[in-house]
Amino acid sequence: MAHEYGAEPPRADIDAARGAVVLEFGDDYCSICSAARPAIAQALAMRPDVQHLKIADGRGRPLGRSFGVKLWPTLVFLQDGQEVQRLVRPMAAEPIAQALQALKSQ
Repeated sequence: MAHEYGAEPPRADIDAARGAVVLEFGDDYCSICSAARPAIAQALAMRPDVQHLKIADGRGRPLGRSFGVKLWPTLVFLQDGQEVQRLVRPMAAEPIAQALQALKSQ
């Protein structure tokens, strides 16, 4: 099985990021994350200008805790390091596409 989620960058790097970024917190073995992947991919395909980081989350992972992540998947929409939207367990592309509208094109 290919791993979908990667290592977490330091929070300072996220806070310093310029432009539009979507953090996707989840786990490779999360069935809800797997079910949400097609909707997330569909919505993000319309915004190639948005950087998408898939963060492996779990107990003791500081980045997820710093964002208050409790359920997977959680999408955090950032503009220049600042949170502008958040979706928890999105299962359809439309709410994700709407949240992406809050992000400016680069």
